[in-house]
Amino acid sequence: MAVPVTLPAGPVRPVSARHFVRLKLRVMGNNFHGQGWRVALFLVGSLVGLWFAVGAFFGLAAPGLVGDDRYALLVAAFAGGLTVLGWLLLPLVFFGVDETLDPARFALLPLSRRTLVTGLFAAALVSVPAVAVLLALSGLVVTAAVFGGWSAAFVTVVGVVCGLLLCVAAARAVTSAFATMLRSRRVRDLAAVLLAVLAALLGPLQLAGLAALEDTDWDRLVGVATVIGWTPFGAPWTAGIDVAQGRPWAAPVKLLITVVTIVALLAWWSRSLESAMVGAVGAVGGGPARARPGVTGGSVAQLFPRAVGWLHRDRFGALVAREARYWWRDVRRRANLITIAVVGLFVPVMVNFGGQGFTLDSDQSFSPAGESSPVLVSLSMLFVGLLAAVTLANQFGFDGSAYAANVVSGVPGRLELRARATAFSLYVLPLLAMVAVVIALVLGEPTWVGFMAGALVATYGAGLAVNSFVSVLGAYALPETSNPFAMNSGAGLVKGLLTILAMIVTGVLAVPMVLAAGLLGDTWVWLGLPLGVAYGVGALLLGTYLAGDVLDRRQPELLAMVTPRR
Repeated sequence: MAVPVTLPAGPVRPVSARHFVRLKLRVMGNNFHGQGWRVALFLVGSLVGLWFAVGAFFGLAAPGLVGDDRYALLVAAFAGGLTVLGWLLLPLVFFGVDETLDPARFALLPLSRRTLVTGLFAAALVSVPAVAVLLALSGLVVTAAVFGGWSAAFVTVVGVVCGLLLCVAAARAVTSAFATMLRSRRVRDLAAVLLAVLAALLGPLQLAGLAALEDTDWDRLVGVATVIGWTPFGAPWTAGIDVAQGRPWAAPVKLLITVVTIVALLAWWSRSLESAMVGAVGAVGGGPARARPGVTGGSVAQLFPRAVGWLHRDRFGALVAREARYWWRDVRRRANLITIAVVGLFVPVMVNFGGQGFTLDSDQSFSPAGESSPVLVSLSMLFVGLLAAVTLANQFGFDGSAYAANVVSGVPGRLELRARATAFSLYVLPLLAMVAVVIALVLGEPTWVGFMAGALVATYGAGLAVNSFVSVLGAYALPETSNPFAMNSGAGLVKGLLTILAMIVTGVLAVPMVLAAGLLGDTWVWLGLPLGVAYGVGALLLGTYLAGDVLDRRQPELLAMVTPRR
C-alpha cells in the first residue's frame, strides 16, 4: 500500500513575541545546565541588581516619604534622564547587550521584520537589568501617589513601563547601529573621531556645569528639570508628577512623546538589524584573503602589514602580524579600541579638573580654580593605563574556537602572550602618547610629558601582566554574532567582574609609581619616563613569563572556555 510522503498541512500558528521569550528562557536554561559557575554568577548578578534597585526605589520615593513635593519633578527628571543615558552609553563602553538570541540565526527563517523586531524586543525585556530598572523607577509611583492620588499613580505606572521600553529600545538600536557602522572599514575612522570628539566635549561641559552649580540655587534646577521633562529622556518619568502637581494636560503629551520615540527607535533598530543579519557571515567569519593592489612578494610577506614590516619572519613575528591585522579588521576589537580612545581623553580631564572646580573669569571664560600637581597628574595617568590594559582581560575570547589552531600547533604560552601584547601595543602606545601630550598642553606644562608618559607605560605594562593571568584563568565565550557589543546571558556580569578585578590588582601594582611621584618631588618630572618604562616593561615580561606557564598547562581547558555553546 502506498504511503503518502507528506501529511496534509495543518493550520500554521503565527509566530508571536511569546515564542521568542520562551525560546530565550530555554536557551538560558540550556546554557546553565551543567555549568554551576554560570548559575552562581547569574544569582550574584540578580542579588546585586536587586540591592541597587531597592536602594534606588527608596531614593526616588524620598520626596513622597518626607512629604515635600518641591523636588519631586527634579528627582524624576534627572534620575530618569540618567537612566536612559546609562542604557545608551554603558552597553557601548562596559557591559554590552544580552544577545542570548542571536538575530543572525533567524536570517533564513520566513519571519517578517515586524515579527522579528517585536520578538527580539520582548525577549530583551526578560533580563535582570530590565527588572532592576522597573523596580527602581517604581519609587516614582510612591511619590506620585502621595501627592496626586490614584490617578497620578496610574499615570506614573504607565510612564515607568514606557520608560523601560524606551531604555531597552535605545540600547538595542544604538548598539546595533554601531555594530553595522563598525563593520565598514570606511566608517570606522570617522566613528572613532566622532566618539573622541564627543568624549572631549563631555569633560568641559561637565566642568562648566559643576562650576555653575556651585553658585546656583537648587530651586533654579527645577527649570532645567522642566525642560528635560519635555524630552524623551524625562518625559515618561515626569508625566505622573505633572498630574500630581495640577498639570494633567501634560501627561498624555509626554506619554505620546515617549511612544513616538520608542517607535522611531524600533524602526531604526529594524533597519540596522536587517543589515547585520545580511552581513553577519562576512563580518564574523571574514572572507578569503584578497590580494591588495600594489602588494608584492610571497604569501609570507603579504601577511605582515606595513606597520610591522620590521618584524623578523619567525613564529613571534607571524603571531604579532596576525594579531595586528585582527585588531584592525575585527569588529569586536575595533569597538574596544574606540572605547580606549574615549576613556583616554575623558578620564584625565575629569581627574585633573573635576575635583578642582572652575572659576568664571572677567572675560566670561572658565579657568581651573587650583593647580595640578605631578602626583595628581600621575594618578590620572594610572587610570588611563589600567583601563587600556583591561581590554585584554578576555583576549582569547575574541578568537573563540579558532584558538584551536594555536593549541594544535603547540604555540608556547609565553611567546603567545608576548606576541598578543606587542600587537595590541602597536595601537595603544601611540594613543597613550597622544593623551600625555594633549593633557600636558592643556595644563600648560609641556615639560610634564615625560613623567606622564612614564606613568602611563608603567601602569599599562603592569595591567598587561595582570590581564595575562586573567585572560587565561577567567576567559569566557563571546556570542557568534556581528554585533561587537553582544554578550551571552551572564557574560555581561562576568565581563564586569573581571574588569573590576583586573583594575584593582593593577592599581595595587601601580602604587609604587604614585609613591615615587610623591617622594621624588620635582625630580620625578625628569626620572618619571625612564623609571616608568623600566617598571612597565619589567612587569610585562615577568607577568607573561609566569602566565605563560599557566597557559601551557591549560590550553585545552581554555579552548573549551572560549568556544561558544550552540
